[in-house]
Amino acid sequence: MTFWLGMLLGVYVLLMVGLGMYAGSRVNNEEDYLVAGRRLPLWLAWGTLLATWFGAATVLGSSEAARAEGVQGTILDPFASGLALIVAGLFFARRVWEMKLLTVGDLFAQKYGPKTELVSSIVQALGYLPWIAAQYLALAAILGYFFGIDHFAAILIAAVFVTFLTMIGGMWSVTLTDTVQICVVLISLVILGVNFTTEVGNGSITAGIETTWQQTPPELRTLLPEAGLLALLGWTTTWINGIFGNIPGQDLMQRIFASRSGTVASRACILAGCAYILFGLLPVGLGLASRQLWPDELPQGSDGQVILALAELLLSPVGICLMVVTLLAIVVSTCTSAMLSPAALLSHNLLHRITWFDERRLLTSRLSVGIVALASLPLALTSEAILELLESALAVGLVALLVPFVAGVFLKPRGELPGLLSIGCGGLFWMGHQIAAALISFEPDSFFFILLSIPSELTGLLASIIGYLIGQRLSPSSDALRS
Repeated sequence: MTFWLGMLLGVYVLLMVGLGMYAGSRVNNEEDYLVAGRRLPLWLAWGTLLATWFGAATVLGSSEAARAEGVQGTILDPFASGLALIVAGLFFARRVWEMKLLTVGDLFAQKYGPKTELVSSIVQALGYLPWIAAQYLALAAILGYFFGIDHFAAILIAAVFVTFLTMIGGMWSVTLTDTVQICVVLISLVILGVNFTTEVGNGSITAGIETTWQQTPPELRTLLPEAGLLALLGWTTTWINGIFGNIPGQDLMQRIFASRSGTVASRACILAGCAYILFGLLPVGLGLASRQLWPDELPQGSDGQVILALAELLLSPVGICLMVVTLLAIVVSTCTSAMLSPAALLSHNLLHRITWFDERRLLTSRLSVGIVALASLPLALTSEAILELLESALAVGLVALLVPFVAGVFLKPRGELPGLLSIGCGGLFWMGHQIAAALISFEPDSFFFILLSIPSELTGLLASIIGYLIGQRLSPSSDALRS
C-alpha cells in the first residue's frame, strides 16, 4: 500500500505545483493577486468557497462529533457553517461586491476611518495564525502516521508546500487548487458513503440509509436543545457563532470580492452553502453509522478517527490511499485559504502605510504570505494543544468585528468612534467574561454564577452593540460636520 500511496501523493503534489505555477503566470498586479482580478466565474467561485469551508473539521470533526453526541454535536459544522454561506449570499454578497474592495479592512477604512482599519485588520490577521498552525499540525500528523516522517521535519515540509502554493499565484493559485481538491474530496466521500450504505443495506443504498437512521437512538437524531435555559443559551450561541461569526471573515469576503459580478458572488455563496450542508451529511451519517459497527470503541489502528476506521474496513488498498490523499488535500486547501487571508490584510491594510511597501504592492503581497507562514510556525512547533486556541480565535471575530461590519454594510456610521468602541467593548467584555469564569467561583444558585454561565459570546456581542450605539450617540452627525 505504501507504493500506491507514494504514487498518488506524487501525482497530487505535481498537479498542485503545476496549477500553482500556471496561476502565477496570470498574476500581473495586486488586484490579480488578492482577488483574482475580480474575474472568477460561478464554477470557480463556488468551488473555492466550498473547498475553503469543507475542511478537516467537517470530514473528521463532524464524524467524531456525530458518533459521540449525535446530530446535535454537528450543529456548528456542517449546519450553521453552511447556513453562514447562504446568509452571506442572500444579504451581503451583492452589497460588498459593489463596494469594489480588496479586503475587509478596506470596508472599515471606507466606513469608519484609518484607525478602525488598523485595529480591525490586526485583530483579524492575528486570529488566523493559530488556525494556520493547526493545519501544519494536521498535515504533519498525516505525514508522520503514514510515512514515518519526524514531527519537526513534517511541520516544515507542510509549511513550505502550502506557502509555495499560496505565494506563487495568490488568489488565482488558491482558487484553482481549491477547486481540483474539493472534487477529489467529494468523490472519495461519496465512494466511502456508497460502500458503507450498500454493505449495511445488503446491496441497497436506500435500505442502508433507512437502517442506519432507524437503529440510531432518537436522542441522537435531533438538532433540538436539551431542556433548561442555560442549555438553550448554549445551543443558540452555537448557531449564532457558526452563522454570523464567519460573516466578517476575510476568507469568505475575499472570494466574494473575487467573483465576476455581484450576482455571481451571491449565487456562489448560496450554491456552496447548500452543497456544504448536503455533502456534510456524509461524514455525519458515517459517524452515526459507526456506532452500529463499533458500539463501544473504534478498532485499534484508526487513531480514533471514524473515517479512517471505516476506510480500512470498506475500501481497497487503492481506495485507502485515495482517502489519505483526500485528507491531505482537505488540509492543504484550508491552509492556503487561511494563509492568504491574513497576508492580504497585512500587505494591503498594514504594510502599505509604509512608502517602500506601497511602491511595491505585488511584491509586498507575496512577502506577506511568507511573513504569515513564519509567524504561525512557532505556534505549531511549540504547542500540541493548538486546537484549544481555535474556538477563542473565531469568537474574537464574532464579538469584535461582526457588529461594526454589519453596521458598515447596512447603516451610516458617524466616523471612527462607533467602530473603535464596538471592537473594543466587544473584545474586552468577552475577554473579561472568560477570565472571570476561569478564576472566580460562586455558589451554584447565586446571581453571579448564573451570569457567568451565560456564553461569553453573547455578552461580548451585546457589549459590541452597546459600544457601537454609544459611539454613534457621541459622534456628530454628517449634517453637523458639514455645517
